[in-house]
Amino acid sequence: MNKLRLTLSLATSSLWYRRRVLALVCLTLTLSVTLLLGIQYLRTEVRQSFTSTISGTDLIVGARSGQLNLLLYTVFHIGNATNNIHWSSFDEIKNDPRVDWAVPISLGDSYQGYRVVSTNEQFLERFQYGNDQKLALAQGHWFSHLFDVTLGADVARQLQHNLGDQIVLSHGGGRTSFSNHTDLPFQITGILETTGTPIDQAVYISLEAMEAIHVGWESGVAIPGRTLSASTVEDRSFTPNAITAMLLGLKNPITTFQLQRELSQFAKEPLSAILPGVALSELWRMMGQFEQALLGISVFVVATSLIGLIAVLLTIQTQRHREIAILRAVGTSPGLIASLYSLECVMLALVSCALSLLMGTGAISALSPWLLEHYGIHIGLRALNADEWLLLSMVPVVAFAISLVPSWHHWRKTRKLSFGSSGHN
Repeated sequence: MNKLRLTLSLATSSLWYRRRVLALVCLTLTLSVTLLLGIQYLRTEVRQSFTSTISGTDLIVGARSGQLNLLLYTVFHIGNATNNIHWSSFDEIKNDPRVDWAVPISLGDSYQGYRVVSTNEQFLERFQYGNDQKLALAQGHWFSHLFDVTLGADVARQLQHNLGDQIVLSHGGGRTSFSNHTDLPFQITGILETTGTPIDQAVYISLEAMEAIHVGWESGVAIPGRTLSASTVEDRSFTPNAITAMLLGLKNPITTFQLQRELSQFAKEPLSAILPGVALSELWRMMGQFEQALLGISVFVVATSLIGLIAVLLTIQTQRHREIAILRAVGTSPGLIASLYSLECVMLALVSCALSLLMGTGAISALSPWLLEHYGIHIGLRALNADEWLLLSMVPVVAFAISLVPSWHHWRKTRKLSFGSSGHN
């Protein structure tokens, strides 16, 4: 015990004496470990946020296409549908005895680059994300009149909209559009709470409103004399002829695969039915190579920093002759002197790991609101999981392993000096 206390005292004193040189090495290692741990942490959080984008939905049904395309345009608002679904098909599927609920979705328009989603009140009641969390309104209420609009949290925040503001939707997607529905403006009646999902980056109107603003736009542009104005739409009813997709919840999940197979062979029109969880897993696997490459780069950076630590320790050896001579004179064994190098290296690694935890905590606290606001990604503080602790614990272990190089080098040199001194006597 006394020997261990002595070794720790010597190692601490040695590190403090060389603090100016070793501080740079420690800083480099700290930044490297922070990068390694940060990438692993972000991988876990982003994957959790990604896979929890939609929950509680058993099937997503759209026109015949690949499952990733269907997932992207319905859930992530990326890309466009290959075709629409007839309203009669939606009615038939909704009335299937195995279906508990059905939410229609119609896409096609935008507002300053944000996707416009037309749906009904079932979307607010049935759509879930995360751990079966339901949507909630931060302000106002869900659209109830023809030209009411509800905004996602990011849309309201980015464009600085408030309840009561009027907005004009654009025909088609894209951030810049020269075809606007200027004759039929919408009034903001609700703003959704932040979810950290693509829900935050969309604008929500009713199916009837989507039909109303497109009367006279059958050719893709407004035909003069055929479009409607705010004074002429109130006396008309608007039932959609087609929708883009639908979300289904089933009474018994056991029937999911049976209904999926039947919808894929739907007689009236070609449809695709996908399981959101399966499609999300496939999409994440496609992105997995990129995240693995990032993790590999960070591991390489840490390894480079540790190799640099060896180079510094070997360089310092030439400056420690007097220190080692004093230790040998007071009877310190070659093994104990050599172990100082390993102990110093491990202590530097432990300090770097501790500093990286503090740095990572500060970075997440500072960047989390920015990531949520600009990218809709919720990254929260949490305790490290088993994989992250394992990754962090490997740093001092690897530091100890590579410290054996200068330790063995010095032990061999000290032994030779000791034998030479014994032979001389």
